[in-house]
Parts: sequence; structure tokens; C-alpha cells
Amino acid sequence: MTVTSEASTTWKGALTDGSGAVTLMSSGLGAFDVNWKARSEGSTSTTTPEELLAAAHSACFSMALSHALAGNGTPPESIDATASVTFKPGTGITGSHLNVNAVVPGIDPEDFARIAAEAKSACPVSQALAGVEITLEATLA
Repeated sequence: MTVTSEASTTWKGALTDGSGAVTLMSSGLGAFDVNWKARSEGSTSTTTPEELLAAAHSACFSMALSHALAGNGTPPESIDATASVTFKPGTGITGSHLNVNAVVPGIDPEDFARIAAEAKSACPVSQALAGVEITLEATLA
């Protein structure tokens, strides 16, 4: 079965002085404001395409890691993953850094590091981001 996910954006104005709103079709949470200033300078109150991509990457990686750990016979109790996606105006998205801290009974740190690295490569969002550097910090809690 193929699943298609949707989001839409309404934008008004030119790039530097315009603004828009992104709506995630599944959430029902309303719209998320976006603008160039937040994207190029950073913001704690307005989202960016990179923040949305980071959300997708951290969720996808968490799922891939959970699946790989269960396949190893060491299912996780918990996984806390953060993706930090970097954007440079004039260049574009330059990388994604995954930072994961997990509680996984019965696994040694070397196996965990190996499985986390494999999950990073297996994650479909990582594969979609193949054109940028993806780094990983993986620690057991």
C-alpha cells in the first residue's frame, strides 16, 4: 500500500517581506507561520521548512532505530531523538545532525552504535536527504 502525506502553504508577497502559513493536513492543529526572516536569521516563534524537515527526520530515524533494535532482539524502552537541520542562505540545506539518547536493555554500546548508524542509513528521510551530510551522535541512557 502506498501512502501519500500532504501539507499545503499559502504565501503572500515577495520572498524577503512576504509571509505564509503551512498547514499539515493530518494534524488539525491549524497553520504554522513561515517567513524568510525566520528561515535566514532563526526564530523561536515562527517555523521554517528546515524545522519541519527536522521533525520528519527525527521521527523517521526514531522509527527506523526502534525497528532495527527490535530486530536485534533488544527492543528499546525509549528513544529520544533530535534532528538539527542546517540552512545557509544562498546555499541551501547543508546538513542534518541526529542526536539520539535511548534506553535499550540488554545491548552493549558498540552494538547500539552500529545499529544506530545502520538505522540512520535505512531511514527513508535520510535517503531523501542523501545530497547533504548527515551526522549522528548515539548514546545509551
